[in-house]
Amino acid sequence: MLGYFNKQKMVAEVDALPGRSMAINVPHKHFVNQHVMLGYDGHLDVPEGFERAMFGMGCFWGAERKFWELDGVYLTAVGYAAGFTPHPSYDEVCSAQTGHNEVVAVVFDPSSISYVQLLQVFWGSHNPTQGMQQGNDTGTQYRSGIYSYDAVQKMEAQQSANHYEQALKQAGFGAVTTEIIDAPIFYFAEDYHQQYLAKNPGGYCGLGGTGVRAC
Repeated sequence: MLGYFNKQKMVAEVDALPGRSMAINVPHKHFVNQHVMLGYDGHLDVPEGFERAMFGMGCFWGAERKFWELDGVYLTAVGYAAGFTPHPSYDEVCSAQTGHNEVVAVVFDPSSISYVQLLQVFWGSHNPTQGMQQGNDTGTQYRSGIYSYDAVQKMEAQQSANHYEQALKQAGFGAVTTEIIDAPIFYFAEDYHQQYLAKNPGGYCGLGGTGVRAC
């Protein structure tokens, strides 16, 4: 049973929900571009020569749309990452008892769009100074995060964070609270969350940038 937790405080691993061993069912194809979602290894399909990225920037419905609209992005998917509970459900994540963040996974063609360009979209699409919330969405699953797949991504993420923080401070905002860590396990969210705003064009999107130009 899901009890009450302070949703703006990270749960300790020992107190996290136990989760389950079975993965969430994943749709066969991306709703927007019809690309096959899973590769032969059972993970998000990454064609040869393509790369992965992962971001947390508030409600994942709006975050995913920001990336599937970009030229050079092959696949997007929403899910849960950077917590403790294996294969969590949406209700469990929203209880603040899993430690997970709502994230968007991105597969992109680096010959068409660079990781730095993805970072520019990330910074420009939300307010990374709000800690455990994004706008009116409050809780640890709405925190700002960059989850890097290699040393180059981590370096570029940290450099961009440093540059953008200076621009934010000049505009009167506080310090950047974005966590920048190695990419953790990505657990797919339920089918109905995938490409949600394409299936529900009038659906809720709580994302809002600061108006400060991303570096």
